[in-house]
Amino acid sequence: MKKGVMRPGHIQLRVLDMAKALEHYVELLGLIEVDRDDKGRVYLKGWTEVDKFSVVLREADEAGMDFMAFKVLDDATLGRLTEALVAFGCAVESIPAGELKDCGRRIRFSAPSGHCFELFAEKQQTGKWGIAEINPEAWPRGLKGMKATRFDHALLYGDELPETLRLFREVLGFDLAEQVLDPEGNRVAQFLTCSMKAHDVAFIQHPEQGKLHHASFFLETWNDVLRAADLISMTDTSIDIGPTRHGLTHGQTIYFFDPSGNRNEVFCGGDYHYPDQPTVTWTTDQLGKAIFYHDRQLNERFFTALT
Repeated sequence: MKKGVMRPGHIQLRVLDMAKALEHYVELLGLIEVDRDDKGRVYLKGWTEVDKFSVVLREADEAGMDFMAFKVLDDATLGRLTEALVAFGCAVESIPAGELKDCGRRIRFSAPSGHCFELFAEKQQTGKWGIAEINPEAWPRGLKGMKATRFDHALLYGDELPETLRLFREVLGFDLAEQVLDPEGNRVAQFLTCSMKAHDVAFIQHPEQGKLHHASFFLETWNDVLRAADLISMTDTSIDIGPTRHGLTHGQTIYFFDPSGNRNEVFCGGDYHYPDQPTVTWTTDQLGKAIFYHDRQLNERFFTALT
């Protein structure tokens, strides 16, 4: 049952060198820099996104994710979900409007997996970059690099998956679109959606809490993914694997690393999910095919390189 969570809103990533990070996220990935603040954070967005920003970069001594946020319908929904989170047992922190530039008040909480999440209802809407709201053209001129359209999802590694799933389903209203089960029936991966997408956030069982596997950005076509692979080689960017297809979600994908070691994904395609659809199940004996559908072989780095 939907609870008023609409979609991913933003992700804040820690980077080791801001200049190198911006060269990666703006020149290569193709995000647009929209603002900076007095804390040194830099705000970015994909060109199709209506909200002012979806990615915040913060320079730090250790790479990784500070938090991921979801946008909710309105302030009343934010208040209701705050009460529901407290009732679930989450410690909820209230963050005033303006702490992130041009974003309304946020609430912050930790999932049982050890990851920090936020909810917010209001953020300045600046529209699609370079596209008019009336009689819009197909795409803007002047896009760079891979021409990423939006921040799409994050894949996170941590433990306590059953309680994390209960939080996201019962409190936040997400659906379990896909899962991976081991021979004993234990869920070792869960792909959750609050929309029609294949997933808006996903979790993999891991003994260490609070780890980021990747932040993912959407491209329009398979040809764009192949072009992204060319750009990765042209810039000598560290690549993980791809281009290939997933079995899970069936998205067409490539993985690579930013200069700080944070893994990025760009992908296109993928399944859709309606609330009345049953959960798609993969089994661990087919995990190679589930993750890398074409070569069906697991890449150890894919499981061990985390931030």
